[in-house]
Amino acid sequence: MAEMQLNYELILVDRKTEAQKNPEYLKLNPTGRIPTLAFDNQAIYESAAICLFLCEQHPGKHLIPETGTIARARFYQWLFYLNASLQPELMVYFYPQKHTTETSGHAEIKQAQENRVTQMLVLIDQELEGKEFLLGDNISACDFVLFMLLHWGSGLKRPPLSFPNLGKYLRAMATRESIKVVCAVEGTNLEIYA
Repeated sequence: MAEMQLNYELILVDRKTEAQKNPEYLKLNPTGRIPTLAFDNQAIYESAAICLFLCEQHPGKHLIPETGTIARARFYQWLFYLNASLQPELMVYFYPQKHTTETSGHAEIKQAQENRVTQMLVLIDQELEGKEFLLGDNISACDFVLFMLLHWGSGLKRPPLSFPNLGKYLRAMATRESIKVVCAVEGTNLEIYA
């Protein structure tokens, strides 16, 4: 929404206190997850659905390729891969205790996940070879999802910045005004990309 320069009200949800699990939030999003978009007295949740909705509502912002093109299919491919493959793998890495009933073994789960995420980063690094953005020369909504997920991986033993194409990509994306504005609001430090 920042990149599209839309008027919107941002309400930050405190994940540390699990505010997304309170009854008021659950009325909007019964999954108790973030984000949720309130639009015309309706709630839309799931990141990919929100991205698609906003892109289709504002086609003149050019964050989604034209319908019926191979570029559109690639957009769907990457949006769903990021949302349904990379993000869940990262979530297991960050919260191993939520993925086992055992009280031990968290370090092993974390290590296995880090190996899996690294394989995925290799794939995306290769995809970015010779490209400015994930789909080529034009930025898309996928790039904002990718930037967020890559930033989450900053603490990995082999962080995204250490990959040649991902590092270049991250540094370029971090200079975008919309990224700076959103990160400032969320308190996300971009100094590592300078």
